Amino acid sequence: MRLIRIGPDPSLAYRLNLEKNDNTDYRIFEGSRQSVLEDQHSSCKDFITMRVISIGPDPSLAYRPNLEKNVNKEKEDFRNFETGSLIDRVFRTYKLMHTNQTLDFVKKKHLEWTGCSHSQMGIMDAVMSLDQVVDESDPDVDFPNSFHAFQTAEGIREAHPDKDWFHLVGLIHDVGKIMALWDEPQWAVVGDTFPVGCKYQNSIVFRDTTFLENPDDKDPSCNTEYGIYEPNCGLDKVLMSWGHDEYLYRVLKFNKCQIPEEGLYMIRFHSFYPWHSGGDYMHLCNDKDLSMIPWVQEFNKFDLYTKTTDMPDVDELKSYYQSLIDKYCPGILKW
Repeated sequence: MRLIRIGPDPSLAYRLNLEKNDNTDYRIFEGSRQSVLEDQHSSCKDFITMRVISIGPDPSLAYRPNLEKNVNKEKEDFRNFETGSLIDRVFRTYKLMHTNQTLDFVKKKHLEWTGCSHSQMGIMDAVMSLDQVVDESDPDVDFPNSFHAFQTAEGIREAHPDKDWFHLVGLIHDVGKIMALWDEPQWAVVGDTFPVGCKYQNSIVFRDTTFLENPDDKDPSCNTEYGIYEPNCGLDKVLMSWGHDEYLYRVLKFNKCQIPEEGLYMIRFHSFYPWHSGGDYMHLCNDKDLSMIPWVQEFNKFDLYTKTTDMPDVDELKSYYQSLIDKYCPGILKW
């Protein structure tokens, strides 16, 4: 399996003085940042061959010695895009995303990634490779994504013990972030998604301050309510900003995995917050999309509210989730 050596924790520069979670309102989307670092992380191109191994406790704790463990946030304290110790990193990621994610860019990414010719590996190896990914768009967590995968899956398993496919969706929903280990910048991997080719709605995070340099926002063919789309055409015909949601959905379809349609919707649209939480873009939805919203919203509860500094015992859980992988996504997949 081909992975990237990422060296020291790349987000360390943004979290030297990580503050404890406070009780601020995590549902504010209207704040703006007046300054933003415009330099980008240099791309990591040092490829090595390595085995994915269990690395025990969260390795990023070494960089966060002052982080208070077991701090339980209230539901309204999640997704704060106005204040917090990580806000500069988060805003910078969205600024790059909203500047560069255009209709043409997304079309190029579909050509580049949906042929699934980058690597071959099993799902569990892909999940464990997320030990190397810290999502730079997430204001709520600052630990590797693999732990969030098991946290989400276990939360779903407790609430829905009879839906094993749902448990698996919780585990793998962010696996598309593996693109970040293959030299894709995080602004084209993580964060909330939105349609391209039509008007950017106000429910998009940082809408008023981060699209100013996006050429599509000034293009008459792309900046109207429907843009290039027909009314109620269905989300399957809408091009979303490129990221891990669409990529993993395409990988699962390419490899003919047997996850139910409800689970595929969760994977493909769980980051589409302007839709499932903001209520926007309904004019592009068909009846199938509308019927799937409750499923995506049910998944969203666990995606958000299982994020704590309590780390699951991954080694103890792996055998159960491997059995689900063998049932729904067996063998070596093409990525």
